Amino acid sequence: MGDTLAGKTALVTGGSRGLGQAIAEKLAAEGALVAVNYAENRVTADATVARIVAAGGQAFAVQAKLGGEAAALKLAAAIDQEFTARTGSAGLDILVNNIGGGEYAPILDVSEVFYDQMMANNLRGPFFLTKALHGQLNESGRVINLSSVGARLTDPGIIVYTMAKAAVDAFTRVMAAELGPRGITVNAVAPGFTAGETNDYIVQDPVAAKSVTDVTALRRFGQPAEIADIVFALASPLGRWVTAQSIEASGGFKL
Repeated sequence: MGDTLAGKTALVTGGSRGLGQAIAEKLAAEGALVAVNYAENRVTADATVARIVAAGGQAFAVQAKLGGEAAALKLAAAIDQEFTARTGSAGLDILVNNIGGGEYAPILDVSEVFYDQMMANNLRGPFFLTKALHGQLNESGRVINLSSVGARLTDPGIIVYTMAKAAVDAFTRVMAAELGPRGITVNAVAPGFTAGETNDYIVQDPVAAKSVTDVTALRRFGQPAEIADIVFALASPLGRWVTAQSIEASGGFKL
């Protein structure tokens, strides 16, 4: 256990599995009290909290299926109550907007439902949660949004995903300007292909895996812990002079 983030509070959305789990565990390992948000699966959220506590950290699970204002306000109220009970203050030091992802499709296969779901997962959720927590963010806090290498790609098969993540990057820059006077930094982390549950079908397919690693400068998939390390660096005092940036952590995918 480290103490770099001792006394800090953090919220990781989608923190019960995948990249969110790795980020939650890393922040807790460095001393933060972490609220692990989950949408539906309480079992996986409780398992993540149990791992954190077993390792000597502090965490609790909190449910909200993000994507709109009502769910964001519900989550903000829940962590207000929990943090006040545990620390005596509702203040939030580190917000990690991790939720996102979804299916891919070219424009001719995109329905309104598909489009709306992708935008809700990747953009509406972070937008309205950041709005709901605006007043709870502590001075000199951190907001870290999960973007994607997809934001700079021009693959027609991921058009809505690319649009959503490019919008996350724009949102990051605007919020950095708005929150900067309070000493709050706002940055994005943009992973490439990362091993784990979401990409397991590619990692386990030798042909598909080679098609990814062959166009990655470091010739391998990233690991969730490597993305969590970048998030931690931005959340720590080391990130105090970095804001309005989208930091790609892709191993050099499609340079």
